[in-house]
Amino acid sequence: MQKRKIAITFLFVMILCVTGCTKQLKGPDGKVVTNTETGQVLPSNILCAPTDEDIIQLYKENKIALEKKYKEELDSGDIGKKEYDKKIASIMDVEDYPSCDKFTILGDGNGGIWTTLFVRPLSWVLIKIGKFLGNYGLAIVFVTLIIRLIMYPITLKTAKQSENLKKAQPDLEKIEKKYRNKNDQDSLNRKAQETMMVYKKYNINPLSGCLFSFLQIPLFFAFYEALYRLPVLFEDVLLGFQMSTSPIKGMGMGNWLYIILPVLVFLATYFSFKLNSGAGMAGEQAKQMSMTMNIMNIVITMMSFTMSTAIIFYWITNNTFTIIQNLIVKRSK
Repeated sequence: MQKRKIAITFLFVMILCVTGCTKQLKGPDGKVVTNTETGQVLPSNILCAPTDEDIIQLYKENKIALEKKYKEELDSGDIGKKEYDKKIASIMDVEDYPSCDKFTILGDGNGGIWTTLFVRPLSWVLIKIGKFLGNYGLAIVFVTLIIRLIMYPITLKTAKQSENLKKAQPDLEKIEKKYRNKNDQDSLNRKAQETMMVYKKYNINPLSGCLFSFLQIPLFFAFYEALYRLPVLFEDVLLGFQMSTSPIKGMGMGNWLYIILPVLVFLATYFSFKLNSGAGMAGEQAKQMSMTMNIMNIVITMMSFTMSTAIIFYWITNNTFTIIQNLIVKRSK
C-alpha cells in the first residue's frame, strides 16, 4: 500500500512537470519566450498583470511580432480574413489583465473548474498574505504551513498508521516467511487473512495512509500553477533567491548559492522518505521499497535543478513539516 501510494504521487508529479495546465508564451517562430535575466519561461495564461517593466516589454514585443507575422500571412494569401481575425484575437495582450492588487477569487468565471476551485482561491490567499508580509516568497512558506496545519489531523493519523505498521513489522515478517514460495490460492487466502488479523491487532487501516497523498496531489498542482502564473510571485526575491529562477540558471549566471536549493531538496525528500521507509513491508519487499525511494529521491533532486525557486521553497517547506511531524509521532510512541 505504501509503495503504491508513493508511486501514484510520483507519477502525478512527473505528469505535471511534463505537461500541467499552464501555457507557455510562444513567439512568431514557435519558440517559447524566455526572460533572459531569470531564465523563466513566460506563461501566456497569467492570472494578473506583471509589474516588472522588462517582463511587460517582453509581452508587448511578442504581441507586436505576432501581429506583424499574421499580417504578412494575410497579405500573402496564406490565410483568409476570418482566420486572420481569429489569430489576432488569440494574441495575449498584457494590458488586458488587471493588476494583482485587484485580483479576485472568481475572476470572469471562464477559467474552468480546476482554475476556479483550486488555482484562483490559492492565488488570492498567496497575494493577500504576501501583501501583508511584504514579501510574496515568504507567503509561499507561510501558506504552505497554514495548509499543513489545517490538514494536521489527517496527516497525524497517517503518521501514526506508519508507526503502527513498523510495530507490526515482526509479525508481518513471520507471515511472509511462513507463506514464502506458496502461491496456491488457498495459501494466498490464508496469508491475506492472517495479515488482516495483524492489522486489526495493531489498529491499522491500510486505506487511511493513502488519503493524504490523494489530497496532496491537487494541492501540489494548484501551487505549481499559482506560482507559475502569478507575476507578483515570480517577480519577487526571498533570501537573495529570485523566485522565477531555477538553480541551474542561477549557477549559470555565476550565483553558486543556488546549489543550496537542490541540496535542501535532497535532504528534505530523503528524510521524509526515510521516516516511512519499509512501513508495512518485510524482507525483500522492504529492500525493494528502499531502493525505489532512493531512485525517486535522486530523480526529484535532479529535477529540482530546473524547477523555479518558488516551487523549491514550497517543496522544502512541505517536506520539512512532514519530517518534524513524523519525528514528534515517533517520539510520542
